[in-house]
Amino acid sequence: MKDARGVGIPAGNWEDKYHTSNPLARRLVDNFLKTVADLIREGTDGVESILEVGCGEGHLASFISRLEVAPVKGCDFSAEVIKEVEGLHGGEGIEFYVRSIYDLERGRDGCDLLVCCEVLEHLEKPEEGLRRLAEVAGKYVLASVPSEPVWRVLNVMRGKYLRRLGNTPGHINHWSPGGFRGLVSRYLHILETRTPFPWTVVLARPR
Repeated sequence: MKDARGVGIPAGNWEDKYHTSNPLARRLVDNFLKTVADLIREGTDGVESILEVGCGEGHLASFISRLEVAPVKGCDFSAEVIKEVEGLHGGEGIEFYVRSIYDLERGRDGCDLLVCCEVLEHLEKPEEGLRRLAEVAGKYVLASVPSEPVWRVLNVMRGKYLRRLGNTPGHINHWSPGGFRGLVSRYLHILETRTPFPWTVVLARPR
């Protein structure tokens, strides 16, 4: 798939991990969400606006909105996705709109906290995506990616994507926790890293 500038953004799978009925998967997701909540509540200060970049189905934006830290917006490069998200979460007071991570601008998209979870592994140009986040964030960036190779090993163990050696469709970048920290630190000052199995979550601020 292409964003408005024609830059490739491979579409991921649409497995709804936020509403899974699998008890183990549910526990993992709950731990991930708790990590996000803790980092926002305990690791940030003076946040008055939040934007989730690459909001997808809108479930994480909805979760963050319920923390009642600050007003939340969400953007995604796909107009089709945004239309679907508005149907799911349109009554929650969250503004959703079409915007690619590559096209973020401080004036129209700048917020105190930018959240970018499970997006960078899909990008053909993750460095450019991080550069945009660093330029637009007012105070903080919270980003997460699957922790590799653990993510693929878990997929194989549950019999998923075996012909792809456990690689989730749409994942074209793969980082260990140390590798992701190294990438993020090129563009942002890292405040804290947490590893809720099987993700790596980084809270950082612009230099």
